[in-house]
Amino acid sequence: MAEIQYTEENIRSLDWKEHIRLRPGMYIGKLSDGSAPDDGIYVLLKEIIDNSIDEFVMGHGKQIDIEIKEKTVTVRDYGRGIPLGAVIDCVSKINTGGKYDSRAFQKSVGLNGVGTKAVNALSSYFKVESIRDGQKKAAEFNKGELVKDYKIEKTDEKNGTKMQFFADNTIFKNFHYVSEFVEEQLWNYAYLNAGLTLNFNGQKYISKDGLKDLLAKKTNESELRYPIIHLSDTDIEIALTHNNQYGEEYYAFVNGQYTTQGGTHLAAFKEAIVKTLREFYKKQFEASDIRQAIVGAVSVRVQEPVFESQTKTKLGSQNMWIDGPSLKSFVNDFIKDKLDGFLHKNPTVADALLKRIQQSERERKDLSGIRKLANERAKAANLHNKKLRDCRVHYTDEKHESRAETTLFITEGDSASGSITKARNPQTQAVFSLRGKPLNCYGLTKKIVYQNEEFNLLQHALDIEEDVDNLRYNNVVIATDADVDGMHIRLLLMTFFLQFFPDLVKKGHLYVLNTPLFRVRDKKETIYCYSEQERLKAIAKLKGKPEITRFKGLGEISPNEFEAFIGNDMRLEPVVLKSNQSIEQLLEYYMGKNTPDRQNFIINNLKVEKDEIEEELEFEAAK
Repeated sequence: MAEIQYTEENIRSLDWKEHIRLRPGMYIGKLSDGSAPDDGIYVLLKEIIDNSIDEFVMGHGKQIDIEIKEKTVTVRDYGRGIPLGAVIDCVSKINTGGKYDSRAFQKSVGLNGVGTKAVNALSSYFKVESIRDGQKKAAEFNKGELVKDYKIEKTDEKNGTKMQFFADNTIFKNFHYVSEFVEEQLWNYAYLNAGLTLNFNGQKYISKDGLKDLLAKKTNESELRYPIIHLSDTDIEIALTHNNQYGEEYYAFVNGQYTTQGGTHLAAFKEAIVKTLREFYKKQFEASDIRQAIVGAVSVRVQEPVFESQTKTKLGSQNMWIDGPSLKSFVNDFIKDKLDGFLHKNPTVADALLKRIQQSERERKDLSGIRKLANERAKAANLHNKKLRDCRVHYTDEKHESRAETTLFITEGDSASGSITKARNPQTQAVFSLRGKPLNCYGLTKKIVYQNEEFNLLQHALDIEEDVDNLRYNNVVIATDADVDGMHIRLLLMTFFLQFFPDLVKKGHLYVLNTPLFRVRDKKETIYCYSEQERLKAIAKLKGKPEITRFKGLGEISPNEFEAFIGNDMRLEPVVLKSNQSIEQLLEYYMGKNTPDRQNFIINNLKVEKDEIEEELEFEAAK
């Protein structure tokens, strides 16, 4: 093998936009198609809105207008507007911006002058407009390159900044915006900025009671064990309650930024709650018993926060107040003082909270023997040889840096799992094979997870027995046949996760794999169709009498074909829970005893699908 030469010719200097486009993941994380809430296109949106939020926090502009139309995003605020002479530099010159001047921006989330430039570089169209004191300055870019520099002109518009962009679809292939994910982003901004109005595609987002409103929207009042506790002071706000679900659920924010991976502030919040409640009840409860079924939120404001990455999803451990205590001490002292005082003044809430902790304690002790036997059975079953075809990342990535790329396909049957196993990328994609239909676990206790072999092995494969935060795969994908049996298995698996691991769903880890129902081809072209409507369009496009194959199951799709369906163009349907949706009521409706309401729902939806197909047939016939 020829020796590779390393000389001066190998050294390259990239300008700002080349570096961002060459290594986009460093700046905006995942480059997927928008099927997950942490995909890069939502980071692009966040980076632009963050600038407008910072204006509001500094007391300038109480309204932000957001529009997404045909994948084009427009964000308009009514703040001070970028100084007209610096408009182009602020969106196209790295490390340029007002955030470096702490006199102009206090406790801002965007501090490194990169965000807006990353959006510019990663967009095939980007336009910035700044309005200040009756004058407007605008500029247009393509992939970071200035293509049109407008002269300053007079205007009657209100002061502020307007930015518009279309993400580069050569980087974000087949991307789309899921409205629920965008709405979730906007609600978080509203909860953390009382008095701010966000308008998105005609809908208003505004909050009066901050984190209390957030938890009220995330929970169902009828399932809460006690009213939401809401406490706040300068630079800190918390809200917490308990319900009857399994697991723990947290929402953590720094300077208005939703830190999905937590960090110093969340760790301090969880630790302080345990410490305070132990001292209040004068009993050394297990931490897991105190936090079981908790729903909590914490927001802090820190001057010049240190995040672990450009996407700002985790607060680093280096944060502390200037000339003051550590962030950990600050959070702990606040909760110790305020929560202890609240419980002393509200004995009814204190009693309900204690009963919830005691219930968790009893359940844990009741499960202890069963869990030990279940762990032994899982070990004896030789999970990694019998059920799981793991990916190499778990053996080669000791720092967990590539875990965000990992996917576990849950499939049923030897032929289906065989096709996926042969077609997958073994570096990041794993396969778990079910044996037959799983049990309908609606209404059952967590004992069944340990007693049922399939459920027990599945939770061990995912490593979520102790804590969903230990999840070994970022994407958990249900991959079943697109027939009645396959749909039933999907529903049973969704029930399993919603019943026992709801936070796995709420955190956006669960998906359904969409695979084609038909293959339509002639001698020149092959089209894969995911619906009856797509099949009809493919027939019309190819004309003549193309060959049509109906895939009855995943096992009928050859591994060579399957590679495309689980590769870069993989179609994933996220399992999304609407805010304030009762899981108990949802499962009762779909998995409980048959009811006239459910029967009518099925009949009505079948009629809608039939009508759509008939309309499509009429359309094709008319052509």
